[in-house]
This record gives sequence, structure tokens and C-alpha cells, in this order.
Amino acid sequence: MSVKNDTDLRRQAAALPLVPGVYQFVDPDGTVLYVGKAKVLRRRVANYFVESRLPSKIRVMVRKAVEIRHIVTDTETDALLLENSLIKTLQPRYNAMLKDDKTYPWIVIRREPFPRIRSTRQMVRDGSTYFGPYASIGVQRNLLEILHAVFQFRTCSLNLAAGEIARGRSRPCLKYHIGNCLAPCAGKQTVEDYDASVEMARAMLRGELGPTRRALTVSMKEAAAALRFEEAAIFKHRLDLLEGYSSRSVIVSPSLGDVDVFALVQDDDTAYCNFARIVGGNIVNSFTVRLSLGAEEDPRAILTAAIIQIAEKITPKSAPDNLLSSKVGSCKACDGAQRGVYSDVNDELGNERNAANACFSRQIIVPFLPEEALFPDLRFTVPQRGDKLRLLEFAEKNARMYRAEQLKNLEIKDPEKAVGRVMEAMMRELHLPREPHHIECFDNSNLGGAYPVAACVVFRDGKPSKREYRHFNVRTVVGADDFATMREIIFRRFTRLLEEGTELPDLVIVDGGKGQLSAAMPVFKELGITERVPLVGLAERIEEVFFPNDPAPYYLKRNGEPLKVMMHIRDEAHRFGITFHRDKRSADFIHTELEKIPGVGPKSVTALLKAFKTVAAIRAATPEALTAVVGRAKAMGIHAYFHPKNDD
Repeated sequence: MSVKNDTDLRRQAAALPLVPGVYQFVDPDGTVLYVGKAKVLRRRVANYFVESRLPSKIRVMVRKAVEIRHIVTDTETDALLLENSLIKTLQPRYNAMLKDDKTYPWIVIRREPFPRIRSTRQMVRDGSTYFGPYASIGVQRNLLEILHAVFQFRTCSLNLAAGEIARGRSRPCLKYHIGNCLAPCAGKQTVEDYDASVEMARAMLRGELGPTRRALTVSMKEAAAALRFEEAAIFKHRLDLLEGYSSRSVIVSPSLGDVDVFALVQDDDTAYCNFARIVGGNIVNSFTVRLSLGAEEDPRAILTAAIIQIAEKITPKSAPDNLLSSKVGSCKACDGAQRGVYSDVNDELGNERNAANACFSRQIIVPFLPEEALFPDLRFTVPQRGDKLRLLEFAEKNARMYRAEQLKNLEIKDPEKAVGRVMEAMMRELHLPREPHHIECFDNSNLGGAYPVAACVVFRDGKPSKREYRHFNVRTVVGADDFATMREIIFRRFTRLLEEGTELPDLVIVDGGKGQLSAAMPVFKELGITERVPLVGLAERIEEVFFPNDPAPYYLKRNGEPLKVMMHIRDEAHRFGITFHRDKRSADFIHTELEKIPGVGPKSVTALLKAFKTVAAIRAATPEALTAVVGRAKAMGIHAYFHPKNDD
């Protein structure tokens, strides 16, 4: 592997998120070499670049790779299930384990009279219902034990058709006599009663634990009331198991069938679309594409363009770029699971449309409908609840993670370019005459008019410049008057900047919205800087931006970087001001507490605090230590104040 490739892979690894997920090493041909799971993606993948720790086979694999892909999951268990699914689908060369057809166990409710509920590792399309898979066989066994203990389901393989039971050939077995079965084989349990228990079990396996929890609680209380404490303890133990149980993962769900998922995350000039493919309820592929928007802002048009771009990405490379002749080719993303038929077309849009119609599943999950006329053979679904909504959220999470990774890579590669992009976006969104490389934000703090202070924070190129932060003790305002306080602080700050000939900021933000902005505007006019320094107000409640002489608020894009930068600046000003306010209030309290001691004045207080730092340390000091600071007479008075004779 070249030095360039090694550097690029290390950069990709450094940009991975600190969350659970699955990672893939990919070679120049796009073939997945290795699939792994991680509790923390960045830390796990970073280990591949410490060669002294790696076997020779893994070092060779890393040298062959040119790209590290990743899929984010909610938990490590989800990552384990997804890893299993991807390895069985992709069959990577460097994965030795999990390639066989053995998979994680499921729980199946058989399609038969008096259904049995059992463990299985094979799914058979016979109308039975499957739940899982379960990454822990222990969790699955505990769950099955709970189900059978609570509902006494049968475990035998007898044919319990209505006619067979009527013949009376079966007699209750040992399980009936020890209370683990209600003997439906002998007609001692009705179909209606058994089916009601099955429905409760279905609800529990779907994650709806309420009915089962209530049934266990009732049984526990009844046993306790009848003084059957051992039986009550068993029900209590099952309740504890139930509380710690998580019913399933959305990563693998047989109810989903074959679907494709698109999730879109949009910035000012860029959009990111994540594509996830589910085959047989298993996620077999997931990746994200980046789109430059230009002047396009319609989300439907952006999603349509993303679908077309992804169709081009996953269509066979053998297909001509400008003319897709009549042929059948395997879709790379499907890994041969589907076949795409392409007809002769003369226009580029027709090529893209036919590629999309042929390459995707017939059911597609989207956050909102694209321009459906381009995809007449596809059925789009906008989910509102359930597994499909969770899948959409999964895809959106991966799109956001990819976006964060791309932005971080941009900052690592070219910090100046990243800053320029943010500054240009702020200039455009806030209608500024120039890029706001120097921003100042002002905030006030007081407690019912007491201890009034103000703060000014300075940001340069979107980052805090803490050495330029300034605190202000309010001098002229009496009581809790935020507007008058803002006028005083703005006047003092910019009068000094003008007197010293210091550069003026490219943007000034006042925290508090329209009222504080109205208080600052006359000061700008008085100092003659209205045309030189743009001024805006930012209201905290719903992030409204106010401009001078405009009563209506302006709303920045919720997911845009300009709003994030402004919120960061506003929050930093609030934090800086509150910290100063608390420190001042605390210092005043300490002085007031010490000055209550007879014979102790301001000078003695200063000396004591300089020597002992805190009131607690002064309280714990010995008379000898106090004498060394303020003399014997005052020392005895201080010690007596903190340790009266009746103090135990």
C-alpha cells in the first residue's frame, strides 16, 4: 500500500464516530475484503494501523484496502446482528467466521392448531411467525422459559386437530400434572383460551410488555396473598427478567421482506442521501452519497436526483454510460439477488429512470415522496410508525454520521476551505456585506437586579477567541433593566474600540431578541457605526433572528451551519456571563459572612482568603494558624465565632 493510501485510510479512521456499528474494508474494485463490528467504531478501526499488534494476514488485508465504510447502529447487539447478516451476504475473503449458513436463533410461533412456541435457526415460509434473531442464546432461552411458565404452552408434537382431540386418544402427560401444561391434547383447555395466551405472547415478543407484566404482577400478588411465598418469588424473578429484556432489533426483522430505504439530510449547498437495502428482512447493503445542490432547494427534486444517482452507482458497470442496451445485468448492491432489465432509450433521463425502476425493490421507504412520475414501477412508502419508521431513522442516522465525517475530513484536509464555506454560508443567510470572520456577542446577567454583570465573547472564523473575552460590571443601571444594561455595555465596548482604533467586528449579536436589539441600535447610531457594523438579535426561545427596523423575525435553516454557529456563540456568551455572575455573588457572600465576625474588617477578610482560600478552610483552621495571619486577638475571635462553646 502506498504512503498516500495509508494516509488516506488513517484519515478515514480518525473521522469515524465514537458509536457502535459495523465497518468494512474495501479494495479498489469495490469488493468488501472484511466486515467487523465495534462497540466504538473509531477506537476499533484505529487498531488496524498499529502493525505490531496485527497478524500478517490482517496486515496484507489493510494494505489492499483503499476505503473504510461504516454503518452506525444503536447498540453493540445491533452491530453483532448486522455483521452476521453482511458476512453471510457478502462473503468477504478475510472473514473466516460466520460464513456458514448457521445463523442466530429465532423464536417461532408455529402455524398449527394450538401453536407451539419454539427456538429455531431456520426460517421456513409456511405461514409461521418468527421473532428475533437473538444475539444471546441465554436471552432467548430466558424468554422462552418466561413464555412457557406464564402461559403453559404445549411442547409436544401431537396432532391437535379438532377431530383428533374429539377421538380422545391422548391423555394428559407429566407436564400437565406438574403444572407446566394445561393439556389441550385431552380437551382440558379450549382453543379460545389457548389462542388468547398466544396473542399475549405475540404482544410480548413485539415488545409490548404491558399485558404480560400485568399478568405476572397479578399472579405474584395472588400467590403472596395466599401465603405461597416461594411461588410469589418465582413470579418476582420472572418480572425482573422481563424488565431487563429487550424484545428485538430493527436491524433484522422478517416482517420487513425486501425493501429499499432512502433518507435525506440537507445542508445549505449540500445534501446527503443514505441508501439501505433489506433482503429477506436483513440489511445487506448501506452507503451514503453526497449531492451538490447549486440553486436547487426543493426537497422532492433533491431526493429524486439522489435516487437517480444511487441507481447509476449500483447498476452494472458493463452497461454503456449513454445507452443502456436491451440486456440483463446483475445489480451490484443486490449482490445478484435481483436482475435489472434495461431497454433501449435515446435520452439520458430515460436511461436514469429505467435504471432506477429496474434496480430497486418494488417497495421503497422514503421520508417524503419524490417526483413519482419518473418511477412508475416503484411503490414509495412514507412510514408513520413501526419497523419501517425505525428503518428510516436508522438510515437518517447513518446519513448524519456520514455528513459529520465528511465535514471533519474537510477540516483535516483543508481547514481554511472549511472555514470559508461556513463564513460564506453565514454571509448569505444573514445578508451581510462581508464574511463575518470577527463576531462579538453580548449577554446580561443579574439576580432580581442584584449583582448585575454583562459579558462579551469574541469568535474568529467561527471559533472562540477566549483571550478577547470581556466581563463588565454594570455601573449606571439600578435594578433589573436588561435594556438599559445592554445600552451601557454596548456604549462602553464600542467607545473604547473607537478610541483605541481597534478593528470593529464583522457582526454583532445581542442575546434576547427584539427588545435588546432596539436598546443597542440607538448606541450604534450615536457612535456612527450603523453602516460599518451589522447588528442582529437572537431570541433564545425558538432561535428567532431579528434585524434592525424589521419587526418580523427571520428563521435560519434548522440544520444549517449559520444557525449552529450563532447558537454556539450565544450559548458561550450566556455561559461566560453566568459564570462571572456566580463568582461575583459567591465572593460577595464570602466577604459578607466573614465581615459578620466582630473585629474583622475588609483587610482582614482579604488576608484570610489569600491564606486559606475558602470559608471552610478558615473554619477548620487552628487558632495558631489564624494567629499567623491576623494576630492573636482576631484569631481567637474568629475561632470562637465558628466554634461556640455549646458546639459539639
